[in-house]
Amino acid sequence: MNDFFMQLIDTYASFFDWEMWINVLTDPVSWGLIGTLIVMEGLLSADNALVLAVMVKHLPPKQRKKALFYGLLGAYFFRFLAIGIGVYLIKLTWVKVLGAAYLAWLAFDHFFRRPKIEGEEIELNKKGIIIRLFGPFWGTVVSVELMDIAFSVDSILAAFGVSEQVWILFVGGILGVLMMRGVAGIFLRLITKIPELESAAFILIAVISIKMFLSIFGIHMGHGIFFAILAAIFGGAIGLHHYRKKHQHQTANM
Repeated sequence: MNDFFMQLIDTYASFFDWEMWINVLTDPVSWGLIGTLIVMEGLLSADNALVLAVMVKHLPPKQRKKALFYGLLGAYFFRFLAIGIGVYLIKLTWVKVLGAAYLAWLAFDHFFRRPKIEGEEIELNKKGIIIRLFGPFWGTVVSVELMDIAFSVDSILAAFGVSEQVWILFVGGILGVLMMRGVAGIFLRLITKIPELESAAFILIAVISIKMFLSIFGIHMGHGIFFAILAAIFGGAIGLHHYRKKHQHQTANM
Protein backbone atom coordinates (compact mmCIF):
# COMPACT_ATOMS: atom_id res chain seq x y z
CA MET A 1 0.00 0.00 0.00
CA ASN A 2 2.86 2.37 0.85
CA ASP A 3 4.39 1.59 -2.55
CA PHE A 4 1.09 2.53 -4.22
CA PHE A 5 0.91 5.91 -2.47
CA MET A 6 4.57 6.67 -3.19
CA GLN A 7 4.10 5.97 -6.89
CA LEU A 8 0.89 8.02 -6.85
CA ILE A 9 2.74 10.97 -5.31
CA ASP A 10 5.56 10.59 -7.87
CA THR A 11 3.01 10.58 -10.70
CA TYR A 12 1.29 13.77 -9.52
CA ALA A 13 4.67 15.39 -8.86
CA SER A 14 5.60 14.70 -12.49
CA PHE A 15 2.73 16.98 -13.56
CA PHE A 16 4.94 19.86 -12.38
CA ASP A 17 8.13 18.56 -13.99
CA TRP A 18 8.79 21.36 -16.48
CA GLU A 19 11.64 19.49 -18.16
CA MET A 20 9.28 16.65 -19.06
CA TRP A 21 6.71 19.22 -20.18
CA ILE A 22 9.23 20.79 -22.56
CA ASN A 23 10.26 17.36 -23.89
CA VAL A 24 6.64 16.48 -24.68
CA LEU A 25 5.88 19.81 -26.36
CA THR A 26 8.98 19.59 -28.55
CA ASP A 27 8.44 15.95 -29.58
CA PRO A 28 6.42 15.54 -32.84
CA VAL A 29 5.47 11.98 -31.86
CA SER A 30 3.93 13.26 -28.62
CA TRP A 31 1.84 15.78 -30.54
CA GLY A 32 0.77 13.03 -32.91
CA LEU A 33 -0.44 10.93 -29.96
CA ILE A 34 -2.12 13.93 -28.32
CA GLY A 35 -3.82 14.76 -31.63
CA THR A 36 -5.03 11.16 -31.89
CA LEU A 37 -6.58 11.37 -28.43
CA ILE A 38 -8.26 14.70 -29.20
CA VAL A 39 -9.78 13.53 -32.51
CA MET A 40 -10.92 10.24 -31.00
CA GLU A 41 -12.43 12.00 -27.98
CA GLY A 42 -14.15 14.56 -30.20
CA LEU A 43 -15.73 11.94 -32.46
CA LEU A 44 -16.82 9.68 -29.61
CA SER A 45 -18.08 12.51 -27.39
CA ALA A 46 -20.07 14.48 -29.95
CA ASP A 47 -23.31 12.65 -29.14
CA ASN A 48 -22.44 12.77 -25.43
CA ALA A 49 -22.57 16.57 -25.63
CA LEU A 50 -26.15 16.27 -26.87
CA VAL A 51 -27.02 14.08 -23.89
CA LEU A 52 -25.63 16.71 -21.51
CA ALA A 53 -27.62 19.41 -23.33
CA VAL A 54 -30.80 17.37 -22.81
CA MET A 55 -29.97 16.93 -19.12
CA VAL A 56 -29.88 20.70 -18.45
CA LYS A 57 -32.60 21.86 -20.86
CA HIS A 58 -35.26 22.04 -18.10
CA LEU A 59 -33.23 24.69 -16.21
CA PRO A 60 -33.38 28.46 -16.90
CA PRO A 61 -30.75 29.56 -19.48
CA LYS A 62 -28.36 31.07 -16.90
CA GLN A 63 -28.50 27.98 -14.69
CA ARG A 64 -27.85 25.72 -17.70
CA LYS A 65 -24.48 27.37 -18.24
CA LYS A 66 -23.64 27.14 -14.52
CA ALA A 67 -24.59 23.45 -14.36
CA LEU A 68 -22.44 22.63 -17.39
CA PHE A 69 -19.56 24.72 -16.01
CA TYR A 70 -19.62 22.91 -12.65
CA GLY A 71 -19.80 19.66 -14.56
CA LEU A 72 -16.75 20.72 -16.57
CA LEU A 73 -14.77 21.36 -13.38
CA GLY A 74 -15.80 17.93 -12.09
CA ALA A 75 -14.73 16.31 -15.37
CA TYR A 76 -11.28 17.91 -15.13
CA PHE A 77 -10.88 16.79 -11.51
CA PHE A 78 -11.91 13.23 -12.34
CA ARG A 79 -9.52 13.08 -15.31
CA PHE A 80 -6.66 14.36 -13.13
CA LEU A 81 -7.45 11.77 -10.45
CA ALA A 82 -8.01 8.89 -12.88
CA ILE A 83 -4.80 9.54 -14.82
CA GLY A 84 -2.75 9.60 -11.62
CA ILE A 85 -4.19 6.31 -10.37
CA GLY A 86 -4.31 4.79 -13.85
CA VAL A 87 -0.58 5.28 -14.47
CA TYR A 88 0.02 2.92 -11.55
CA LEU A 89 -2.80 0.45 -12.28
CA ILE A 90 -2.10 0.12 -16.02
CA LYS A 91 1.21 -1.55 -15.16
CA LEU A 92 -0.73 -4.49 -13.67
CA THR A 93 -1.36 -7.29 -16.15
CA TRP A 94 -4.94 -7.99 -15.05
CA VAL A 95 -5.85 -4.31 -15.45
CA LYS A 96 -4.51 -4.34 -19.02
CA VAL A 97 -6.48 -7.52 -19.76
CA LEU A 98 -9.71 -5.99 -18.43
CA GLY A 99 -9.02 -2.68 -20.21
CA ALA A 100 -8.32 -4.36 -23.55
CA ALA A 101 -11.41 -6.57 -23.17
CA TYR A 102 -13.61 -3.57 -22.34
CA LEU A 103 -12.38 -1.58 -25.34
CA ALA A 104 -12.97 -4.62 -27.57
CA TRP A 105 -16.50 -4.88 -26.16
CA LEU A 106 -17.14 -1.19 -26.94
CA ALA A 107 -16.20 -1.76 -30.58
CA PHE A 108 -18.25 -4.97 -30.76
CA ASP A 109 -21.24 -3.26 -29.13
CA HIS A 110 -21.11 -0.42 -31.65
CA PHE A 111 -21.25 -2.69 -34.70
CA PHE A 112 -23.57 -5.39 -33.34
CA ARG A 113 -25.73 -3.66 -30.71
CA ARG A 114 -29.53 -3.71 -30.66
CA PRO A 115 -30.95 -1.17 -33.12
CA LYS A 116 -32.63 1.79 -31.45
CA ILE A 117 -36.40 1.96 -31.72
CA GLU A 118 -37.54 5.00 -33.65
CA GLY A 119 -38.69 7.71 -31.30
CA GLU A 120 -37.21 5.92 -28.27
CA GLU A 121 -36.06 8.44 -25.68
CA ILE A 122 -34.75 8.21 -22.14
CA GLU A 123 -35.83 10.89 -19.66
CA LEU A 124 -32.58 11.70 -17.88
CA ASN A 125 -33.47 14.34 -15.37
CA LYS A 126 -36.95 15.51 -14.61
CA LYS A 127 -38.15 12.59 -12.52
CA GLY A 128 -34.79 11.14 -11.48
CA ILE A 129 -34.02 10.27 -7.89
CA ILE A 130 -30.98 12.59 -7.92
CA ILE A 131 -33.22 15.56 -8.76
CA ARG A 132 -35.53 14.66 -5.90
CA LEU A 133 -32.63 14.36 -3.45
CA PHE A 134 -30.66 17.51 -4.37
CA GLY A 135 -33.26 19.75 -5.99
CA PRO A 136 -33.56 20.91 -9.64
CA PHE A 137 -30.26 22.80 -9.96
CA TRP A 138 -27.80 20.85 -7.79
CA GLY A 139 -29.49 17.59 -8.75
CA THR A 140 -28.77 18.46 -12.38
CA VAL A 141 -25.15 19.35 -11.52
CA VAL A 142 -24.68 15.98 -9.79
CA SER A 143 -26.29 14.21 -12.78
CA VAL A 144 -23.97 16.00 -15.20
CA GLU A 145 -20.97 15.07 -13.01
CA LEU A 146 -21.96 11.39 -12.98
CA MET A 147 -22.55 11.42 -16.74
CA ASP A 148 -19.15 13.06 -17.29
CA ILE A 149 -17.52 10.29 -15.26
CA ALA A 150 -19.35 7.62 -17.25
CA PHE A 151 -18.23 9.22 -20.53
CA SER A 152 -14.66 9.61 -19.25
CA VAL A 153 -14.13 5.93 -18.41
CA ASP A 154 -14.14 4.92 -22.10
CA SER A 155 -11.86 7.79 -23.10
CA ILE A 156 -9.35 7.23 -20.28
CA LEU A 157 -9.03 3.50 -21.04
CA ALA A 158 -8.54 4.26 -24.74
CA ALA A 159 -5.96 6.93 -23.84
CA PHE A 160 -3.90 4.42 -21.83
CA GLY A 161 -4.02 2.13 -24.84
CA VAL A 162 -2.48 4.89 -26.97
CA SER A 163 0.23 5.97 -24.53
CA GLU A 164 1.25 5.58 -20.88
CA GLN A 165 3.22 8.85 -20.74
CA VAL A 166 1.74 11.10 -18.07
CA TRP A 167 1.94 14.41 -19.93
CA ILE A 168 0.48 12.98 -23.13
CA LEU A 169 -2.44 11.53 -21.17
CA PHE A 170 -2.91 14.76 -19.23
CA VAL A 171 -2.79 17.13 -22.22
CA GLY A 172 -4.89 14.81 -24.39
CA GLY A 173 -7.47 14.32 -21.64
CA ILE A 174 -7.78 18.00 -20.73
CA LEU A 175 -8.03 19.13 -24.35
CA GLY A 176 -10.45 16.27 -25.01
CA VAL A 177 -12.90 17.49 -22.35
CA LEU A 178 -12.60 21.00 -23.73
CA MET A 179 -13.30 19.68 -27.22
CA MET A 180 -16.44 17.89 -26.04
CA ARG A 181 -17.85 21.04 -24.46
CA GLY A 182 -16.43 23.71 -26.74
CA VAL A 183 -16.55 22.37 -30.28
CA ALA A 184 -18.88 19.37 -30.01
CA GLY A 185 -21.09 21.00 -32.64
CA ILE A 186 -18.27 20.84 -35.19
CA PHE A 187 -17.80 17.11 -34.66
CA LEU A 188 -21.56 16.57 -34.77
CA ARG A 189 -21.73 18.31 -38.14
CA LEU A 190 -18.67 16.36 -39.30
CA ILE A 191 -20.25 13.02 -38.32
CA THR A 192 -23.55 14.08 -39.90
CA LYS A 193 -21.72 14.93 -43.13
CA ILE A 194 -19.48 11.84 -43.06
CA PRO A 195 -21.27 9.17 -40.93
CA GLU A 196 -18.50 6.66 -41.61
CA LEU A 197 -16.19 8.62 -39.27
CA GLU A 198 -18.09 7.38 -36.22
CA SER A 199 -17.50 3.77 -37.22
CA ALA A 200 -13.87 4.66 -37.97
CA ALA A 201 -13.49 5.88 -34.39
CA PHE A 202 -14.72 2.55 -33.05
CA ILE A 203 -12.41 0.64 -35.41
CA LEU A 204 -9.60 2.72 -33.91
CA ILE A 205 -10.78 1.65 -30.43
CA ALA A 206 -10.58 -1.99 -31.58
CA VAL A 207 -7.01 -1.38 -32.80
CA ILE A 208 -6.13 0.26 -29.46
CA SER A 209 -7.61 -2.78 -27.70
CA ILE A 210 -5.32 -5.05 -29.74
CA LYS A 211 -2.36 -2.73 -29.06
CA MET A 212 -3.02 -2.89 -25.31
CA PHE A 213 -3.49 -6.68 -25.39
CA LEU A 214 -0.23 -7.21 -27.31
CA SER A 215 1.67 -5.10 -24.76
CA ILE A 216 0.76 -7.71 -22.12
CA PHE A 217 3.07 -10.12 -23.97
CA GLY A 218 5.81 -7.55 -24.45
CA ILE A 219 4.83 -6.85 -28.08
CA HIS A 220 4.72 -3.10 -28.62
CA MET A 221 3.23 -1.49 -31.72
CA GLY A 222 5.61 1.18 -33.02
CA HIS A 223 4.45 4.77 -33.39
CA GLY A 224 4.99 4.64 -37.17
CA ILE A 225 2.81 1.55 -37.55
CA PHE A 226 0.13 3.02 -35.26
CA PHE A 227 -0.04 6.32 -37.16
CA ALA A 228 -0.11 4.43 -40.50
CA ILE A 229 -3.08 2.36 -39.27
CA LEU A 230 -4.74 5.54 -38.00
CA ALA A 231 -4.34 7.22 -41.40
CA ALA A 232 -5.62 4.11 -43.20
CA ILE A 233 -8.72 3.91 -40.98
CA PHE A 234 -9.80 7.52 -41.36
CA GLY A 235 -8.63 7.76 -44.97
CA GLY A 236 -10.62 4.62 -45.74
CA ALA A 237 -13.70 6.06 -44.01
CA ILE A 238 -13.54 9.26 -46.05
CA GLY A 239 -12.88 7.28 -49.26
CA LEU A 240 -15.82 4.96 -48.53
CA HIS A 241 -18.06 7.97 -47.94
CA HIS A 242 -17.16 9.54 -51.29
CA TYR A 243 -17.61 6.17 -53.05
CA ARG A 244 -21.08 5.70 -51.55
CA LYS A 245 -22.03 9.25 -52.36
CA LYS A 246 -20.86 8.86 -55.96
CA HIS A 247 -22.68 5.51 -56.28
CA GLN A 248 -25.90 7.03 -54.92
CA HIS A 249 -25.59 9.95 -57.34
CA GLN A 250 -25.10 7.59 -60.30
CA THR A 251 -28.04 5.44 -59.20
CA ALA A 252 -30.27 8.50 -58.88
CA ASN A 253 -29.39 9.61 -62.43
CA MET A 254 -30.16 6.22 -64.01
